[in-house]
Amino acid sequence: MEFRIMGPLHVLDGGRDRTPTTPKHRDLLATFLLNAGRPLTVERLRRLLWPREGGDRSDSLVRGYVGQLRQLLGKDVIMTVSGSYVLTIGDDQLDVDRFRLLVDRGSYEEALVLGRGPALEDVDPDGERWQETRRLREELEELRLLALERRLQADLDTGRHRELLAELKHLTRQHPMWQRFRGQYMLALYRSGRRVDALAAYAVLRDQLDGGHAIEPDPELQLLYHRMLHDDVSLHVSAGPPVLLPPDIPSFTGRADLLGRVVGGQVVVHGQAGAGKSALAVHAAWLARESFPDGILYADLRETTTPSAVLEDFLRWLGCPAQAVPAGLEQRERLFRAYTANRRLLVLLDNAVGEAQVRPLLTSCPTVVTSRSSLGGLTGATRLSVGVLGQEEALDLLVAGSGRPADESLRRLARFCGGLPIALRIAASRLAARPNWTVDYLVSLLEDEHKRLDRLHAGDQTVRSVFTVGYEGLPEPARLTLRGLGALSAPDFADWLTDQLGGGAEALVDAGLLETHGVDAAGQIRYRMHDLTRLFAREQPLPGVLAKVSAIVLARVQASRFSLVSGDPGTAVATRDIRESVEWLDAERPFLVSLVADLHAAGLDEPCWRLAHLLGPYLERHRYLDDWRAVSERALESARRAADDRGEALVLLDQGDLHLAERDWDLAHEKLRLALGMFLRQGRDRDVNHTRRRLGRVHLERDRLEEAERALLACLDAAGNQRDAADAERVLGAVLRRAGRLEEAAVHLLAAVGHLTELGDRHRQADTLLDLAAVRLAQGAKPDARSAAERARSIAVRLGDRLLDAHALLTLARVNRAEGAAEHARELARTALDVFDETGDRQAAANARALLATP
Repeated sequence: MEFRIMGPLHVLDGGRDRTPTTPKHRDLLATFLLNAGRPLTVERLRRLLWPREGGDRSDSLVRGYVGQLRQLLGKDVIMTVSGSYVLTIGDDQLDVDRFRLLVDRGSYEEALVLGRGPALEDVDPDGERWQETRRLREELEELRLLALERRLQADLDTGRHRELLAELKHLTRQHPMWQRFRGQYMLALYRSGRRVDALAAYAVLRDQLDGGHAIEPDPELQLLYHRMLHDDVSLHVSAGPPVLLPPDIPSFTGRADLLGRVVGGQVVVHGQAGAGKSALAVHAAWLARESFPDGILYADLRETTTPSAVLEDFLRWLGCPAQAVPAGLEQRERLFRAYTANRRLLVLLDNAVGEAQVRPLLTSCPTVVTSRSSLGGLTGATRLSVGVLGQEEALDLLVAGSGRPADESLRRLARFCGGLPIALRIAASRLAARPNWTVDYLVSLLEDEHKRLDRLHAGDQTVRSVFTVGYEGLPEPARLTLRGLGALSAPDFADWLTDQLGGGAEALVDAGLLETHGVDAAGQIRYRMHDLTRLFAREQPLPGVLAKVSAIVLARVQASRFSLVSGDPGTAVATRDIRESVEWLDAERPFLVSLVADLHAAGLDEPCWRLAHLLGPYLERHRYLDDWRAVSERALESARRAADDRGEALVLLDQGDLHLAERDWDLAHEKLRLALGMFLRQGRDRDVNHTRRRLGRVHLERDRLEEAERALLACLDAAGNQRDAADAERVLGAVLRRAGRLEEAAVHLLAAVGHLTELGDRHRQADTLLDLAAVRLAQGAKPDARSAAERARSIAVRLGDRLLDAHALLTLARVNRAEGAAEHARELARTALDVFDETGDRQAAANARALLATP
């Protein structure tokens, strides 16, 4: 059932008219509707129905009227509660309630349709019978005028100013003191080309107020008048609050982890060139559009670099007349803060170069800043780092932008783009614009590194231009650094390298051409460069970079290698030096392996094989066998290409060691025989001795114990220093242990430990102590075995060598098992196994599992 009291009283029930016709029934229903939901006693109803008759009417008469009204409307409409009557209707049944709800929702046009006249105009025409009628009429009139005002504003915002002139003129006459109607009428006149009439309409109101009230128009209307007086062109914009954002990217994909964090407070979205910072910020702003009803301000700070110019533009968009914009920067800042203080605005400052551009534009409004720099000087800001897209996100972007299916060809294209959003969008755009192209054809165009940047373009969009913008703003040292880094293919590099090349790393980070990659194990700041940035850097090469870098690296690796394999008895190498050398080599390993490849590709053959040879002991010790294989293969090619017999023989010796570590005895024997032949022809006796010792190890592993012993005894006789003697003694001890001559094995191993202790070679000392512990355990000398194993573990812990420590733990596990502590032995073996699995030492892992499987 629907009750209407806005205008004449009317009751509808499913299209059927149930409006009471008897006067007292109409009065009674009006009384209930004015007090809907409130209990009314019989006495209260009597006073409301006959307010001037002093209560002479009987209660039974009132009850009779109520009963008759119930028969007309339904028994459930008027309920009896504790001796009182209550009209029970829902919010959607009374037109007044619906009117209020529609105004609250902003459905002004629909709300105004409900207004058919003054409330209960046919029951209480003068509004004097019930005070509730008068109050309701006043409330509804205020709401009606509010709804009318906002509906008119919406029409003005859509450019319907000419159609509204007659209605607004009537409203200003009907409500001369309602200044919002006056302002809307002035604006409609102004936008219709009647500026003089608009100013005259203001003068009429001012005269009325001055004559009758001695007051000025509202400040908002005064400001509108002054803007019209100075012909402010922004008044002609009729699209509502300013939304200055660039268009959103329809194919925007990914960044789900960042999108919800972009808008809120002061946020700096930073990252390398082409990473999609602007696209992310603009997309997030469009998503948040409804949260900022007063508009979104946008400025590209690369195009408008001075904050003063941006402030003038923002102030004009916010309604400040041109003549009212102050000349000074500080005054503009204050005025901008005043204009934004009570508005729900979002500010997006795109492509900021530095903090000085941004600070004058900061207000209490949420502000998003995009920059290649993290703008560390903005201390109160939240920072979001934007990197390249992952493989799946990159593929999604290509699919969305090109309309091609996600197949292996598109995956290859994504890899060529390196996950860089600008490159992905350009590639997708090229495919979309050329439907006859296959993805494989575009991939073939990009395979040539020298032409890849040229072919990553779509119309006026190019990847190269993104890098050029940052490069042209760099100081000369930073340009030199970038050009130097272009010669290297390493995935990342440390600050010592950028310092050697010009020292402009931080400037490159701020320009979005480098990315900080954290602090490494050696305490160095590391940087990384995108592959496409590297191609850009190579377009302006810096001659001599690889030669310079290789000379520095060879000296540093030589020093680190000395700490690992020192053979000088007069030099004591501190444990700290060894640990720091390993930490540096750990941090630089990918760079050094990559540098070997760069030197090989550039034809710098001697530094190539020398660096690979120097890295051998470290790669062997930490079982980086894949890296060792890669560098040794390139080193051998370089040594042969340079016809360097000495280099070739040393690399063959390294490859023999590699195959020994891989337990490939046949390949080890082949490489070592080749190296031995070359050393014999060169007359290098010490190298010959080193090679024969390794061949003795091969004989040992092949169970040719007599050949192994003869070779090693010959090595021992020919040893010219403690290093050679120690190496021969150690392998000879292993041969004798295999032969079951345990006491002789122990003698040679003890001799090797003595030599290595004097040399300060901690790693080999620990290795030999573990061999000695195994011999003592086989002899049943458990205390001696424990002592040797614990000494070895102590050295490993001091060196920070996890793999050596795991071997010591496995030896201690065997000792504990021999002593009867089986559970503790299993704990030690499990700990060691974790390290073996992590480092890929399959033989050691198998030994640990065998011990764990022993009952």
